[in-house]
Amino acid sequence: MLHHHRRAVWAGLFAGIAWGLFWIPIRLVESAGLDAPWAMAVFTLVPMVFCLPVAWWLRRDYVTGGRGLIGGILGGVAFALYSASLLYTDVVRAVLLFYLMPIWGFLLGWAILGDRITKLRWLAIALGIIGLYVIFAGDTGLPLPRNIGDWCGLISGMFWAVGCLLILVDERVDPRIHAVNFFVVGAIISLGAAVLANANGLSVTPDWEAVQTSVLWMIPITLLLVLPAGFASIYAPTKLNPGVVGLLFMLEIVVATITAAIWAGEPIGLREYAGLALVLSAGVLEPFGALLRPRASAV
Repeated sequence: MLHHHRRAVWAGLFAGIAWGLFWIPIRLVESAGLDAPWAMAVFTLVPMVFCLPVAWWLRRDYVTGGRGLIGGILGGVAFALYSASLLYTDVVRAVLLFYLMPIWGFLLGWAILGDRITKLRWLAIALGIIGLYVIFAGDTGLPLPRNIGDWCGLISGMFWAVGCLLILVDERVDPRIHAVNFFVVGAIISLGAAVLANANGLSVTPDWEAVQTSVLWMIPITLLLVLPAGFASIYAPTKLNPGVVGLLFMLEIVVATITAAIWAGEPIGLREYAGLALVLSAGVLEPFGALLRPRASAV
C-alpha cells in the first residue's frame, strides 16, 4: 500500500510539472495560425485519437463499469472547463479559481470518506492559496466570479475534486479507462467550445493547412508529454485524497511561471518568487509528511 501511495504521489508531481509546460506547445499551435479555442481543440483531439485503441481493447470495462466510469468523465469535463476559463477570463483569475480545488477535495474526503482535515492539511491549503494570491493579486485582486470564464474556472476545480473522489472510491474501473474518458470527453467539449466561439465571432475557422502542420508536430508532443500527463493525472487520485491531488497539481503554477520567465521573457520578481516558494511548500508539505510518518513510526 505504501509503495502504491508513493507512486501516486510521484504521478501527481509529474502531472503538475507536465501541465506546467503545457503552455509551450499551445503557444506554438497558436503561432501556426490557430486561434486559442481551435488550438485547444487540436490539443485534445490528437490525444483522443491515440486513446481510441485503448478504449476498444478495454471495451468490456465500459459494460461492467457502470457509475464507476463517471470519475474519468468528470475529469474530462473539468479539463475542458478549465481550458475554456483560460479563454474567457483573465488567466490569473482562472488559475486562482481552479486551484481552490484542494479545499473542495479535502472537504469531500472529510464528508464522504471520513478523512480528517489535519492541521498539516489546513496549513498546506493556506500556504497554497496565500502563495497564489501573492503571485497574482497585483493583477486581479480578490478573484470572486464575475463572468462566464470565472465560473468555468471555479466549477472546473469542483468537478475535478468530485471526479478524483469517484476514481478513489470505485476500484472496479481500470485507471486506463478513466484516462481514456478524460481525453475523449475533454476533446468533445473542447471541440464544441471552439465551434461555439467561432459562431459567436470570438475566433475564426482555422486554415486546413495550418491544422495539418500543427497535427504533424503535435504527435510526438502528445506521445511524450500530453498522454503521460493525462494518465498520471488519473493515476494519482486512484490512491490519494482529492485534496492531496490538488496540492500536488499546484506544482503546475511553479513550473509554468518559471518556464514562462525563461523562454517567453515574462517578468518575474521578488513577489513572484516568494509566492512560488509558498505554492511549492503547499504542494509537497502534506504528501511528503504522510510518506515520512510510516518511517517515523517504524523507528
